[in-house]
Amino acid sequence: MKNPFCFRGPAAKRTPMADWCVFCDIAGRAPGSTTALLYSDDKVVAFQDINPSAFRHYLVIPVEHIPTVNDLRITSEDHQLVSHMVKVGKDLLDRDAPGSEEHRFGFHQPPFNSIDHLHLHCLALPFIPSWKQVKYTPLGLLGGFVDAEKLLEKIKPQAEANS
Repeated sequence: MKNPFCFRGPAAKRTPMADWCVFCDIAGRAPGSTTALLYSDDKVVAFQDINPSAFRHYLVIPVEHIPTVNDLRITSEDHQLVSHMVKVGKDLLDRDAPGSEEHRFGFHQPPFNSIDHLHLHCLALPFIPSWKQVKYTPLGLLGGFVDAEKLLEKIKPQAEANS
C-alpha cells in the first residue's frame, strides 16, 4: 500500500513528478487516481479537499512537484505560479460560493503541512466546525499558515516590487 505522503529526502529538488506523491498522481492524472478535478491547465490543477474545513474547501496544486513554500524562490516564475494558483482558487470560489462573505487563501508551512507537495488552501468561510479555524491561523515565528498575499509579497522579485 502506498503511503499518502511524498517520499523525497531532505535534499528534494523540484521535479515534474516526485518518486511517489498522491498530489503528483492527481496532477498527472494517474490511472489509479479517482480525484475529480475542478480545474486543470499546464501549470496547476484544483480539486476538493478530502477533509473540508469550511463551507467550500479546495486545493490548488502545481503540476510540477514543489515540496513546500520553503522551496519557492524570489523569481518571476515562482511569483507568477503562486499568483496563478490564487487566481484559480478565487475564480472557483466565486463560481461555487458566490454568497460567501469571506474567503481565505494560504499555505501551511513545515512542519505544519500534511503533504510535501505545495498546495494552496482556498476556503469559503464559515469554517465547519468553527474550531477548525485554528488550523488556518498564522502562528508568528512558529510559522503555521501563511496568507497567500503575504507569501506573494515575500517572493516578489525586486524589479517587480519597484514597479
